[in-house]
Amino acid sequence: MGVAAVISFDTVGQIATGGGQAITWTAVIAVLFLVPYALLFAETGAAFPQEGGPYVWVKLAFGRFTAALTTLFYWVTNPIWLGGSLVFIAAETWDGFVFHLGEGTPADYTFKLLFIWAAILTAVVSLRRGKWITTAGAAAKLLALTFFTLTAVAYGMAHGFRGLSEAGAAPTTAGFLALVPVLLFAYVGFEAPNAAGEEMHDPQRDVPAALGRSAAIAAACYLLPVLALLSVVPPGKLTGIGGFMEGTKLVFTIYGDGAAAPLLTTTAVLFTFALLTQGSAWMIVSDRMQAMAAADGGFFSRKLGAFHPTLGTPVRTNLLSGAIATLFMLAAMRLADGDAAAVFGVVLTVAVTTLLLSYLSVIPALAVLRLRHTETPRPYQVPFGTRGFMICAALVYAWILIGSWAALFPGTLEQLLGIAYDFHATWGVSRLPFEAFTLGTVLALLLIGTIGHWAANIRAHVRR
Repeated sequence: MGVAAVISFDTVGQIATGGGQAITWTAVIAVLFLVPYALLFAETGAAFPQEGGPYVWVKLAFGRFTAALTTLFYWVTNPIWLGGSLVFIAAETWDGFVFHLGEGTPADYTFKLLFIWAAILTAVVSLRRGKWITTAGAAAKLLALTFFTLTAVAYGMAHGFRGLSEAGAAPTTAGFLALVPVLLFAYVGFEAPNAAGEEMHDPQRDVPAALGRSAAIAAACYLLPVLALLSVVPPGKLTGIGGFMEGTKLVFTIYGDGAAAPLLTTTAVLFTFALLTQGSAWMIVSDRMQAMAAADGGFFSRKLGAFHPTLGTPVRTNLLSGAIATLFMLAAMRLADGDAAAVFGVVLTVAVTTLLLSYLSVIPALAVLRLRHTETPRPYQVPFGTRGFMICAALVYAWILIGSWAALFPGTLEQLLGIAYDFHATWGVSRLPFEAFTLGTVLALLLIGTIGHWAANIRAHVRR
């Protein structure tokens, strides 16, 4: 589940657009963020394995209201990401390498609707069955990334590693500020399986081991493919989210015309399936968190938190996620050109960064639990006890603060440091409407969360 949720095909190409220094920053953040992050959640997840994961931790530390708001930010990212990003990458890949759909055609709409609701259906079925779908997706990712990386090495040996020699790996402050939000977004999420903590056989033993393994696999699955992409694709030729398949198309030419086409089609199918199961994995865990918040009286109606008696899944919350994902997909299809497309891209980017914003309360909650609940057995502990835990928490929180600020207020840190930043060229809109949409999105979520908590309390009082 950790590998299925965290390793993101759609960010590999995006990271690689940072050039040679992307390798440097990917490695630096793996050591200085991913390692302490994994240590924190390994200890906390083993000590507090209750269903709901981060919702339970924040509630224990700061109360139900803060936990409900945190969970809303954590959850809402995923249906928006599924309907506003993953489905479009999958459709573009399918259209370009498997079967022509045509943009805006009935076939295009059908593919996107099937993609979204297949991901939701995986979350609806029992975890006992759904986990095998996400496990297959994790295997597809590892297979595709491994085969691509080995092929890129073979291509480089035959044609030379021109891209790597032309891409400077020296880190820069501008490169760091551009890459840090996407790298942090790529690395977070290893606590996600704790949302189904009570459905694990032995979470006290399994959580730390799973975190260590999946974190190591994720670091390798970002660092090695990015290195491979940059080594064979000349700088400036990568185009963000399409970068992985573009690089694959290039390096597969080494197999000749006869074999390259079927191999490319097979990789595209694996790529699409991996994207679908990545959405499924996040739906499984984030929907459980949101359902726990609703069931606990933290969000509108407790009915949203009802778990199906046979399937054991929060079907109502799953369906709500599917409806939100579908609405975002339809909105993106209508706002595909001109200024509307730029505005939609801004809103989508901010919605995705809400996952980072949720950690602004999750990380302090872990620290509070470490200090207050000293009597709780901790099968795994961060090295050097409480002091080591607090150092890790401070380091992770500093990274989250930088990433959240850079995502919400791009260009401000660059301006502070005297680095040139063309805002309109980057985002397609000026700063004023950008900030209106970004802060408006955050404020809207805070308002929805507050109203949801208030409505749930009113219902509870009426019942009494």
